[in-house]
Amino acid sequence: MDVVDKVTRSRMMSGIRGKNTQPELKVRCFLHALGYRFRLHRKDLPGKPDIVLPKLMTCIFVHGCFWHRHPGCQYSTWPSTRSEFWNEKFKKNIDRDAKHQAALEAMGWIVLIVWECELKGAGSALSHLSDRLEAISKTKRPTITRKKAQLDPSSG
Repeated sequence: MDVVDKVTRSRMMSGIRGKNTQPELKVRCFLHALGYRFRLHRKDLPGKPDIVLPKLMTCIFVHGCFWHRHPGCQYSTWPSTRSEFWNEKFKKNIDRDAKHQAALEAMGWIVLIVWECELKGAGSALSHLSDRLEAISKTKRPTITRKKAQLDPSSG
């Protein structure tokens, strides 16, 4: 049995956003402060990643623990009503996330997941994200090869 009426529950659920959430804004602000430039919610990529770093070929998803079922997380609770509905909904979310991640990786993208609960702490998730991106940037750094200009006597 729900503790609020249907109209109130509907209003509450419609207020849940899919993008530009507080956790996502926190990650974006952090990355921007570090000097990273990125694109948001690219529709041409599977799953429309929250943050895309094209130069690093890296996609970042900022997942809510409840909706994306963070394993072992205290915020990954199960609603007490309509358990069959919620079980199916969560299963679809997990399957969709896995499908999008696999598709991105098959395209050569690196996929990073930041969980909402990790951002509530003292910032260890953000420092870990920074470390991962630094390691990725070292491996993705282009090697500079300079070719000497060859003069073609017939071209000139």
